Amino acid sequence: MELPPGTFGFAAVVLAGGRAARLDGADKASVEHRGRSLLEHAIEACVDAQEVVVVGDPVRTTRPVTFCRESPRYGGPVAALLTGRDALVRPPRTVGVLAVDMPRVTPWTFRRLHAAAVGHDGAFLTDAAGRRQLAGVLDAGRLDAVRPDHEGQHGMPIHRLLSSLDLVEVPPEGDEGRDVDTWADVRDLADEG
Repeated sequence: MELPPGTFGFAAVVLAGGRAARLDGADKASVEHRGRSLLEHAIEACVDAQEVVVVGDPVRTTRPVTFCRESPRYGGPVAALLTGRDALVRPPRTVGVLAVDMPRVTPWTFRRLHAAAVGHDGAFLTDAAGRRQLAGVLDAGRLDAVRPDHEGQHGMPIHRLLSSLDLVEVPPEGDEGRDVDTWADVRDLADEG
């Protein structure tokens, strides 16, 4: 399918600016796994994206990305996703979204999500129990169509934003659907080496 002029195929938004309440407010993005921060793992998972926006505080990264913050801060994943969407330089056909606390997600994960999304509005990875995780791809036009006004997006659960969309749920391969929410999860990561 030919894209409209000036349109990218795939751009990604990494959500890296949450409060991390279950980690006592620690900066999840800077937690290290296998010698690299969770943010670097997230950026690497989005390697197929022509543009990556990180919604979080700016830090040095190995790949060029754009940093931005939702206003006001800590508006939740919907506000962060839509802020990141707005920060993209060129409109994409597909928007990827990835929470920074999912270091087992890889480029292969996003390729599977794209394949599963064909003919649908998007696809999201689940964990082993079948719960939808913050790792997915969305048709940019369909995302724009369900977008609430600025006031409505703060504090909105992501499942409510996406409730009217036709989304495919993709089961994880191995542990790729696990996130890092607690200090026990951080210890589990350290045990993986």
